Amino acid sequence: MAVATYSDQGIVLRTHKLGEADRIITLLTRDHGKVRAVAKGVRRTSSRFGARLEPFSQLDLLLVSGRNLDIVSQAVSRRLFGQHLINNYSSFTAAEAMVETADRLVAQEHEPSRRHYLLLVGALNALVAGTADGPRPPTVILDSYLLRALAVSGYAPVLDSCAACGRATEPGFFSPQAGGLVCAHCRPPGAAAVGPVTLVYLTALLTGRWPDTRDIHPTVRREASTLVAAFANWHLEQRLRSLSHVVRD
Repeated sequence: MAVATYSDQGIVLRTHKLGEADRIITLLTRDHGKVRAVAKGVRRTSSRFGARLEPFSQLDLLLVSGRNLDIVSQAVSRRLFGQHLINNYSSFTAAEAMVETADRLVAQEHEPSRRHYLLLVGALNALVAGTADGPRPPTVILDSYLLRALAVSGYAPVLDSCAACGRATEPGFFSPQAGGLVCAHCRPPGAAAVGPVTLVYLTALLTGRWPDTRDIHPTVRREASTLVAAFANWHLEQRLRSLSHVVRD
């Protein structure tokens, strides 16, 4: 019987030890969605994969289909983002939150998720090399990634009207449970006040308008980050563990 193989690009999301020398690698791939595969002998010093199969690595892959787990047959580096992140704690923790989010949002294995893959690659690249409009603090890139990744999965926050009644409203309150901006009449318990500058900033993060994120006051960034974290944790139904380690500047 012929062995079924396939090639793809992928980002390593996480790894787990298996036996004495193997690892289970969880990947987000461009064309095959989330894939769990065994990298045989990768923990031996003589492994031909070396340090390539580590979190944040972008790879060209050749995989063998298996019943429960696929097998990594070949892995060629495209970009080892982890090498650039390891010495910057703020960027590293932001990247940890990104890959955890991608792992949560792409729940089904081998479910097509190219938009999630391209978004994650772009966010990691922005952490390392800056955005098209220049460098931004890691939290700015993380918050933009969280909002955009949630939007790809159908959880985009409503920021231009009341999420409850649909009427146009001035900046007032933000409620993760309600789905975003809410008016004073529809405001549920616990909704946080949001100022006009913060609302404009949140809209820029969601739409990827990097010029509008330049020179934002740290107080506004912190307010927005708190709202983004609450929104992400609500819609993922379980708190992102890595968010507690992120340095909020």
